[in-house]
Amino acid sequence: MKRWLKWIIAALVIALMVLGTLRTLSARKAKQLELETQQTAAKAQAVVELTPADVVQVKTIEMQQGLAISGPLKAINSAVIKARVAGELQGLTVREGDRVQAGQIIARIDATEFVARVRQAQQQAESAKAQVDIAKRSFENNRSLVDQGFISKTALESSMANLSAAQASYQAAKAGADVATKSLNDTVLRAPISGLVSQRLAQPGERVGIDARIVEIVDLSRLELEASLSAADSLNVHVGQGARLTVEGNAKPIQAKVVRINPSAVAGSRSVLAYLALESSTGLRQGLFAQGTLGTGTLTTQALPLSAVRTDKPQPYVQLVSNQQVAHQNVVPGAQGEWEGQTMVAVQGLADDALVLQGRVGPVRAGTLVKSTPGNP
Repeated sequence: MKRWLKWIIAALVIALMVLGTLRTLSARKAKQLELETQQTAAKAQAVVELTPADVVQVKTIEMQQGLAISGPLKAINSAVIKARVAGELQGLTVREGDRVQAGQIIARIDATEFVARVRQAQQQAESAKAQVDIAKRSFENNRSLVDQGFISKTALESSMANLSAAQASYQAAKAGADVATKSLNDTVLRAPISGLVSQRLAQPGERVGIDARIVEIVDLSRLELEASLSAADSLNVHVGQGARLTVEGNAKPIQAKVVRINPSAVAGSRSVLAYLALESSTGLRQGLFAQGTLGTGTLTTQALPLSAVRTDKPQPYVQLVSNQQVAHQNVVPGAQGEWEGQTMVAVQGLADDALVLQGRVGPVRAGTLVKSTPGNP
């Protein structure tokens, strides 16, 4: 091979190597430029705009401390109509949901047998009264004879004893007639209170025994919550304390007040029952489940809305807004309470008037830039 040909080949190889190197450097520079462009765009997109409702100021407030309570609603006045005598049930027409008035006839028990018993007892009383009349006339006659000396005083005393026995028998017969009359009156079942029928537990034509449950009536004009308290919590609850409740299916809060506290603990659970009267029972029903907060005192402290304290990390924290950036700061939540209709939680270690993101904003990465819209604090 000629010498000049070797030099040409070597020059071509070197030229190709230089060209490849230039292409690699050019591609790397273009990729770096594209990455820088993406980072700049990402930084521009990371700016979060905040409205006045997205932030809350840390402030020292006097909040109502509360105790979480729950339980079923019960009517203060309710009654179960039971059969006082045995017999066939007749005339029961009311059903669940029907309104009844106090004293209204709900049903009757077949009175045929009881009418006969009343008639029998009255006739026995009349017979006993006739015996009293006979014994009385005999006593008066004997007394006249004693005064005239025709009979002894012993005979008069015997006549007096017969009169006393006849009078006693007459009184017993009258009492028997009264008992029979009462049994006859008990065949008529009347509503003891005004209210609504909640259960119908028997059917017309059915033979019922004594104390058989016929109808249950509830008065929904006055309802109360039966709350179960632990032994420790019950020590802080007193008659007259107020509570704010929500009932399932009803978003409007309802005010209630402690009216009674059971003096005995429930066997087994050792819980104590407290009864709270509702200020309004419009649209509510017995048996609905209610829950809420019972005010047990006041506390002056730094506080934030409970939703502003985040718990998606091992330790609770808040998202502070400082120098137009978001910073995460750990906090130790304290007591909870009510303030201006929202649930607050006590926190310490934050500066007064510091801005914290509301819980509805969601998690925001620390260092994220924020932008306040006009009117923001």
